[in-house]
Amino acid sequence: MDIMKKVPVREQDPKVRATNFDEVCLGYNADEAKEEANRCLTCQNAQCVKACPVAIDIPGFIKEIKEGNFEEAGYVIGRSSALPAVCGRVCPQESQCEGKCIRGIKGEPVSIGKLERFVADYARQNGIKPKKPESSNGRKVAVIGSGPAGLTCAGDLAKMGYDVTIFEALHEAGGVLVYGIPEFRLPKDEVVKKEIENVKSLGVKIETDVVIGKSVTIDELMEKEGFEAVFIGSGAGLPRFMGIPGETASGVFSANEYLTRSNLMKAFRDDYDTPIKPGKKVAVVGGGNVAMDAARTALRLGADVHIVYRRSEEELPARVEEVHHTKEEGIIFDLLTNPTEILVDENGWVCGMKCIRMELGEPDESGRRSPVEIPGSEFVIDVDTVIMSLGTSPNPLISSTTDGLDINKRKCIVASDETGATSKPGVFAGGDAVTGAATVILAMGAGKTAAKGIDEYLKNK
Repeated sequence: MDIMKKVPVREQDPKVRATNFDEVCLGYNADEAKEEANRCLTCQNAQCVKACPVAIDIPGFIKEIKEGNFEEAGYVIGRSSALPAVCGRVCPQESQCEGKCIRGIKGEPVSIGKLERFVADYARQNGIKPKKPESSNGRKVAVIGSGPAGLTCAGDLAKMGYDVTIFEALHEAGGVLVYGIPEFRLPKDEVVKKEIENVKSLGVKIETDVVIGKSVTIDELMEKEGFEAVFIGSGAGLPRFMGIPGETASGVFSANEYLTRSNLMKAFRDDYDTPIKPGKKVAVVGGGNVAMDAARTALRLGADVHIVYRRSEEELPARVEEVHHTKEEGIIFDLLTNPTEILVDENGWVCGMKCIRMELGEPDESGRRSPVEIPGSEFVIDVDTVIMSLGTSPNPLISSTTDGLDINKRKCIVASDETGATSKPGVFAGGDAVTGAATVILAMGAGKTAAKGIDEYLKNK
């Protein structure tokens, strides 16, 4: 064993997995996990913990893996994270915990994410549940949204003894974990539902098909239903578009809609009659993880797929691992390319996409070099379906029906970084509803912060 290199993780062959929706990464077995755990230096001043948005005791759980105490490793993680099997699969560890791993200075960092996944999967497969709170204080807290922010906030509050109810607008709990991330990255029945059951085992109640702002307002929850505090973790589900000609044509999807039809409504399964036009020649516009998810989903639904992105590969915001998997599966990247018009046939359907070549100029506000059009470089991509993956913003329904709740110019709820408190007393918020579209783990971090803030608020009320 080369101590400086990660233990390789098993994956489906690219040619095989491009034809199915089974999970791509197969994870470590017990021997592989122990071998990888032994690469950890068990740092006293662990930088990996400081880089984790939910502050998991990483050296602590890895130490238990080294000794073969997999159940105890699960309890160590469970003190900080309600969704370890999810995080082990979809967190950007390379820019967080693994990015600060001391082993990574001279070699490859420890595979913290894969070890977290192993522990969570072991717990699930062996029926190990999180420890329930010893007592309840009987005080009611409402959580809006059952995505990563809401589940984390609810789980932490339940551990503190609060009576927590989650209100979910859709018919199934999980938020972006069920409608946004594809099955081949995050299995729904095997992983997501089991993690949600773990949160419910702490005493958390979940009510689905409740649209806050229509079914009931936040004021009604607090004044009539007896909830002393509310956490808004409703995410950012409103898609953005480019505003170019032809964008309203049939065959143009937002990535949100395309993925929801596949993931939540099971369009990828032959035994579900879900309306979707998978397309034969698909262009996905954007370069983030959601763009990769949409492109890989379209591929599995039988399309030839292009990813169209206006910057170079170095500027792609998607995880390196996701870009690598996408390329392995044969998806074509049209980089330094920007759409200018979607071409429409006489029946109103997409029949092509006019694009222009770009080059990189000076850095913009984000520090990335701004793309600049190259005059006279226009060309047409032959496509019948276009998926726009340009980010999302919060739905304004909650903010427009809640008096005294401040939002910013991006329609995001304004909340304290330290406590999650909003401008309305007793109402807290976190995750994508506050920041705009971000990562699962950052939403979880915001949920933890708000749980602490709610606890302090109610203790002093």
